[in-house]
Amino acid sequence: MRKINFSAGPSTLPLNILKQAQEELLDYENKGFSIMEISHRTKVFEELHFEAMNNAKKLYDIDDEYEVLFLQGGASLQFAMIPMNLALNGICEYVNTGIWTKKAIKEATILGINHKVIASSEDQSFSYIPEFEFSPNADYGYICSNNTIYGTQYKSYPKSKCPLIVDASSDFFSRKVDFSNIGVFYGGVQKNAGISGLACVIIRKDMLERSKQKNIPSMLKYSIHSENNSLFNTPPTFAIYMFALEMKWLLEQGGLDKVHANNQAKAKLLYSTIDESKGFYKGHAKAEDRSLMNVSFNVATNAKLEPIFIEEAQKQDMLGLKGHRLLGGIRASIYNAITLEQVKTLCEFMKYFQGKFG
Repeated sequence: MRKINFSAGPSTLPLNILKQAQEELLDYENKGFSIMEISHRTKVFEELHFEAMNNAKKLYDIDDEYEVLFLQGGASLQFAMIPMNLALNGICEYVNTGIWTKKAIKEATILGINHKVIASSEDQSFSYIPEFEFSPNADYGYICSNNTIYGTQYKSYPKSKCPLIVDASSDFFSRKVDFSNIGVFYGGVQKNAGISGLACVIIRKDMLERSKQKNIPSMLKYSIHSENNSLFNTPPTFAIYMFALEMKWLLEQGGLDKVHANNQAKAKLLYSTIDESKGFYKGHAKAEDRSLMNVSFNVATNAKLEPIFIEEAQKQDMLGLKGHRLLGGIRASIYNAITLEQVKTLCEFMKYFQGKFG
């Protein structure tokens, strides 16, 4: 029996994708070999590779103004690659909403990039999205769209005149996005769009012109990867294969609008269970900034009950509910592949647990 996996990442994959990967592991499309063992220079792999890129663009309704890059090093390497490639002679502006933006800011500092943190929610344990406005002449404005640890999410993106850089790792491919001012939209795919080992970077072509002017190592240069169709070196072929399956699955669900509606229904159910618990449970994020992806909460009446909650949930075949070490408590990550029925199972357990210990 498969367990319900609420882990923050790597996370649950759609079952039919796992089954397809299992079936094709030894014999990809009846060709007599595994996709893991075929060269990335073959027509077979290139067809899969480019189809995955095109389907990613189709899901976000973006045209040839943008390119899709498949890179290694996860989202974390992008914290350094972005300022290395895109900083000009002005200032790079950041909004700090949690550990992932703090890590990005740290890399800009190490590189000696002229940057400024223009807003932060650290004063209240990153429980909200601050109000701010990027300078129109900034080299870029940087945000993280969803905070995996603290459970906050931008409901809409700032309408900046400078290029907007978005780390969307934990709400990647979970909703439609307005790309009108986005310069780079990127994320590690291991939460909503595949397995670990792959970062997907959607970059506007004028940003690539900045990269071309930079004297930085080839492997860290966006323009090099663009010119080589993300095949400059051996790519993570199996991770790209799994990403390709995810893109097809998302299209089969009806696209990102349908996926978003399902995510809203799941989040509404879980937050209602917290809010209707008469104070037994308490969410971390401010109500107006709550994430549809990561729900962080506490047993407000007695924190000592939280490890018991996690242990009891495991006995009921629910995994990954322990909160991040920086925040503690309980966290349920309800990414695309988590079903409404699975969230209902969690909510029923929460009510049972409250009845037992409340």
